[in-house]
Amino acid sequence: MTIQPIRLFGDPVLRTRADEVADFDKELRTLVQDLWDTMESQGGAGLAAPQLGVGLRVFTYHCDGFAGHMVNPTWNAIDDECQDGEEGCLSIPGFTWETRRLRNIVATGWNMHGEPIEIEGTDLLARCIQHETDHLDGVLFLDRLDPETRKQAMREIRQASWFSGSMPTIKQDPHALFGGF
Repeated sequence: MTIQPIRLFGDPVLRTRADEVADFDKELRTLVQDLWDTMESQGGAGLAAPQLGVGLRVFTYHCDGFAGHMVNPTWNAIDDECQDGEEGCLSIPGFTWETRRLRNIVATGWNMHGEPIEIEGTDLLARCIQHETDHLDGVLFLDRLDPETRKQAMREIRQASWFSGSMPTIKQDPHALFGGF
C-alpha cells in the first residue's frame, strides 16, 4: 500500500490540463494503485492523478456500489436532467457545497491494461465521474458553484488551517453545458 500526499487547493497542478496517457505500462499500473490506496485511506469517492501531482488523465472511483479506474476518460450526457447535491473534494478538505451536475452520463475510456471500458453513471456515480474528469481538465468543483456560493466558499477556504494563503484564479469551464455549472 502506497499512500501519497494529496495536493491542496492553490497548487498549480490542480489548474493544469493533464496529458493523455500514451503508455499502458508498469508505471501506469503503479499510479492507479497509488490513486486507489490514497483515495481509500482518505475515504474519498474518487481521486484524479493531478491530485497526487501527476499530470496524466487517470482517476479512480469508489462510490454508490461501483469501484474502478479510468484512463483517458471522456463522458457525454445521456439527457439534460440535472441534480443538485453536496459535493466535496480531497484537495479542498473539510468543505462541501451544493453543486449542480448532470444526473445521467456515459463515460468511455480505457483501463490500466489498455482495454476499452464504458460506464453508465447516474446520481452519485455520474457526479463522481464528472468531478474527476474536471480535475483532468484543470477544473475544480468550485468553478461549478453559483456566484454567491463561490464567494462564500472562497471566504471559508481562506480561513482554513490548511490553506497556504495564495489565492489562485477561479477558472470557468468554457465547455459547461448549463449556467451555474
